[in-house]
Amino acid sequence: MDADVVIVGGGLAGLVAANELVQAGKRVVLVDQENVGNLGGQAFWSFGGLFLVNSPEQRRLGVRDSFELAWRDWQGSAGWDRLAGPDAEDEWAARWGRAYVEFAAGEKRSWLRQHGVKLTPMVGWAERGGGKAFGHGNSVPRFHVAWGTGTGVSEPFAERAKDAAKQGRLRFHHRHRVDQLLVEAGRVVGVTGSVLAPDDAPRGAPTNRTVVGDFTLKAPAVILATGGIGGNHDLVRRYWPERLGAPPREMITGVPAYVDGRMLDIAADAGARLVNRDRMWHYVEGVRNWAPIWPKHAIRILPGPSPLWFDALGRRLPFPALPGYDTVATLKYLRTTPDLTAHDHSWFIVTETMLAKEFALSGSEQNADITNRNLLGVLRSRLGKGAPREVAAFRDKGADFVVADDLETLVAKMNGLTEQSLLDPALIRRQIEDRDAQMDNPYAKDVQVQGIHNSRRYKGDRWARTSAPHKVLDPQSGPLIGVKLHVLTRKSLGGLQTDLSSRVLTPHGDVLEGLYAAGEAAGFGGGGLHGYNALEGTFLGGCIFSGRAAGRALAGRN
Repeated sequence: MDADVVIVGGGLAGLVAANELVQAGKRVVLVDQENVGNLGGQAFWSFGGLFLVNSPEQRRLGVRDSFELAWRDWQGSAGWDRLAGPDAEDEWAARWGRAYVEFAAGEKRSWLRQHGVKLTPMVGWAERGGGKAFGHGNSVPRFHVAWGTGTGVSEPFAERAKDAAKQGRLRFHHRHRVDQLLVEAGRVVGVTGSVLAPDDAPRGAPTNRTVVGDFTLKAPAVILATGGIGGNHDLVRRYWPERLGAPPREMITGVPAYVDGRMLDIAADAGARLVNRDRMWHYVEGVRNWAPIWPKHAIRILPGPSPLWFDALGRRLPFPALPGYDTVATLKYLRTTPDLTAHDHSWFIVTETMLAKEFALSGSEQNADITNRNLLGVLRSRLGKGAPREVAAFRDKGADFVVADDLETLVAKMNGLTEQSLLDPALIRRQIEDRDAQMDNPYAKDVQVQGIHNSRRYKGDRWARTSAPHKVLDPQSGPLIGVKLHVLTRKSLGGLQTDLSSRVLTPHGDVLEGLYAAGEAAGFGGGGLHGYNALEGTFLGGCIFSGRAAGRALAGRN
């Protein structure tokens, strides 16, 4: 045997599993098709959001949270509906969901601190939901941000793996692509695949697929931590669900090209069960990166509650398709409304005041102040006047941004970004004036304006994420900014079905001996712990929780 465990994938889930195994004295081989510069995978590029329940950070900001409330929110959001029959796709997903919320309300924060992950004082209110007490959405803010953003989560585990390699307890096999799982007598006993030519491309950039050799590695157990399908638009389209209408003709990409999903079908060929492949998490607030690293490189705008959101024909989106409320409902509305399906975009119209305080950009490279753990820089950029440097760069250089001092000029520039002039300035003016008429009182009948006032009652949003209520057409809040928004591919919510020890199951519900899965490849646990909707800050946590479970199971610590 070449090792006690072979881990396929050097992202966060694989690194966490490796850490558990190395601590238990196991011999580990970590295989990844990319170069050493990509250690940490997608997590490195993330904003570093972490879902926690009843944390000290929440309590300092006056937030009352509990496991009971969080679990109620999770169930309402997940909407698991595949629970019937002997081989129910959601059977293990629901168990994983509850176990994860227990983790988030329990030892998660202390465990992260023990492993070098620290939190900023900020707690964001993501996915505010669909307007029902029991339904999708976070009842309270739960989106904690790691110091260092995604790098602050992935790098502590990457460094531990590198240290283990120096000590001879872990071996890396970079530029090794697994093409097949080895199965003997119904048990997975290793992997085989292709050695790829060396490539020193920067982190995240595409690398060559030139085969220069082959390899075989044998071990009593294999952990698949190979991510989802977000970088492979062909697979996204193949599994795009009918309930979300037709996929856009053009999408942009929120993950590197190596997030290709190829290991999922390879695992199925070896006898693994794939479930819930039609559940996906794609954002509708994507903009093209003005300095791209990977093909069709997209950045997601993390909006506050104030931006006015218009469809491709210039109509305000209806509740709950509002900024920060319900991602899937917004995607569904844009892809199923009959006269919108021919168009792949929508629009934000904001004031400079809104942009400066309410626009955040997802990604470690788009938040240098937090990524570099520069407290003074954070205070200046988040609490001071003017837009953060990275937001200002998109405003000034981004292909999807236009700026003007008056509405008619702005709409003309917005029309200049599409093949047809679809926007009527008179229609847009009338809707904005109707909205502005709601701004003279601290209450309103407009649902979005109500949400702004609600947001301002939360100290965290009032200080850093929600601008003072103001009229869009007030010149003192200008200039006006239009942003063309695209669908941005990101996460798979389904995948390999696993039990609570991260053991992969067969189509008949039996354990496929020797095979484990963690992270996005396992639908972040059980083949779908999020169900149909994510509460945000749950993707990194899902990688950590499922990777830890796999490592502990194989170390005999579960």
